[in-house]
Amino acid sequence: MIKVALIGYGKMGKTIEKLIEKDFPDMEIIFKFNQDSVNDFTIENLKKVDVAIEFTQPETAAINVMKCFDAGIPVVCGTTGWYQQLNDVKQVCIEKNMALLYATNFSIGMNIYFEINQRLAQLMSGKNYAASISETHHTQKLDKPSGTAVTLAEQIIDHHLNYIKWELNDSPSSERLSLSINAIREENVPGTHLIKYENEIDIIEIKHEAKSRDGFAQGAILAARWLIGKQGYYGMKDVLQQNNI
Repeated sequence: MIKVALIGYGKMGKTIEKLIEKDFPDMEIIFKFNQDSVNDFTIENLKKVDVAIEFTQPETAAINVMKCFDAGIPVVCGTTGWYQQLNDVKQVCIEKNMALLYATNFSIGMNIYFEINQRLAQLMSGKNYAASISETHHTQKLDKPSGTAVTLAEQIIDHHLNYIKWELNDSPSSERLSLSINAIREENVPGTHLIKYENEIDIIEIKHEAKSRDGFAQGAILAARWLIGKQGYYGMKDVLQQNNI
């Protein structure tokens, strides 16, 4: 039986719990840590599990991951918005021979979309089209733009000659080499991302729309199962490649 600790028991944590109970009989959630159980979130308790799955807030993610390292357990982290600390945490992971799998989006469909986005950026590089990103999420989402939108933007920047940085559309700088991200918050939207290339002749768009949180939760569970027994820093692409997805 694979013993799991959920660090964060919000909407994603509850969805992960639901899917484990429904579809993964060889997994068991031992601990559900949240703001009401801070006193139970100890290294001693973490040592009782095989893997942790972390979905909390940007200000606590690095601390939570480090505590998992101290307990000697692998951790899957899906919290977004703490990018300035990520490189330091990654370095500690490598130095201590621990295991961390971080992704801005665990959905299998979105990870396929990531691959399409990179290829499209290569094809459109140097062409007379203006690129933009639009993302829509539920009103409870704190980071803006979404971590997924940031990943999409960084992929375009890496594969497209026309862009060197991204910016939120709230305060556009009008710089020619800046990729615009429009972040929209609406009730009950799990996540929609739209990449658009436009000129005076036509528009090319690719879109990913999540119907529920189940896809994110399923991917996080697969990542947790895959990470057990490993050392190093990984992304969702590593999981999908080794599972031939």
